[in-house]
Amino acid sequence: MPNPASQQEDLALDDIPADPPVRFAEQALLGAIILEPLRIKTLGPLGPEHFSVPMHGALFAAMSALTPPASEVHAREPVWITALLDRARPHARGLTASYLHTLTDACPNPSHAPAYAQMIVANRARLTIRAAAERLVQAATDPTLPNPAAHVLDRADAVAAVLDGLTGLFPSHPGSLPRTVLPPPPTRDTAPGTDTAGEEQLLLSTAAARPVYLPEMRWLRPEDFAVPLHGVLYRCMTSLAHRGDPIDAVTVLWEAQHHGLLASGTTATEVLDMLAAPAGSPEHWGEQILQRSLLHHAHTTGLHIHAYTDDPANTLHQLITGSRRALADLGAVRARWQHATRPPSVSPPRTKPAPAARAGPPAPRPTSVAGSSRASR
Repeated sequence: MPNPASQQEDLALDDIPADPPVRFAEQALLGAIILEPLRIKTLGPLGPEHFSVPMHGALFAAMSALTPPASEVHAREPVWITALLDRARPHARGLTASYLHTLTDACPNPSHAPAYAQMIVANRARLTIRAAAERLVQAATDPTLPNPAAHVLDRADAVAAVLDGLTGLFPSHPGSLPRTVLPPPPTRDTAPGTDTAGEEQLLLSTAAARPVYLPEMRWLRPEDFAVPLHGVLYRCMTSLAHRGDPIDAVTVLWEAQHHGLLASGTTATEVLDMLAAPAGSPEHWGEQILQRSLLHHAHTTGLHIHAYTDDPANTLHQLITGSRRALADLGAVRARWQHATRPPSVSPPRTKPAPAARAGPPAPRPTSVAGSSRASR
């Protein structure tokens, strides 16, 4: 009659994923420490949390908590295996003595234990970067956040902090950039009537009516616009402003034809209608557009970093390098956002100079005692 307990143990072992290479690295490492317990002192910054299989993490926690036996004792008696089973079983369902023998068979060379440990830490680092990238994507696409720009920038800083911490564990070395095929940027809702298209159109019409604000809005770029047509019209305005030419709906239309806008199917009437309803402040609408651009770039950055982590061909060094480059692209938009939202500097009030004293007769020069005595002689 089959033993139900042994059947349950076999089912628990069947739940362990068989494909990831890190599983074999974990088995090889644990097998090395079972065969030569003192190898645990050569592994560097490895902890139970780095293991992908919970049973392996519980077993390594037991190994770390126990004192390895002397080599001669370990060669004669199974005290190490017995101690490991007693310590790990309450935290690792399905762990059996036969699985410990499976681990020893999976170890090609116990002296390679530090290399196996490095593989395990690298896999955990990859998962940590992926989780940070997923939180960045979630923040960039959450419409319920009260201050989305600040939240997204905090998430980007968290990704950078993860990369900085891993740089100390994995020193950089010369190597190529990741060759991962990156996903295209996420699409933005630019349908007529949406907030995105409406606010961009308001910026254009208001800037055409109040062009004096354009030189102060150098933090806004044509590529920040979600609707390409709007970006071209904004470039027309900035070109006119740079040359010092007059700016209104007609001059913008004339400049637009030189940028090829009318040749692409847009009519002159459509351009004039787009610039005919100013409302509000150009700086306000510009900040709304730039914030959407910041969130869009953060979304793209998170997707790119996630793609790097999903590509097993990338070494951890390539993964860190590619992720830093993706964050640098986001940093350029971040710098413009901080410039746009920087509070105006308040200069200290100028104090009035004290009134000058009226000119009067010069004060009499004091005469010294010695001088007066000489004069009396």
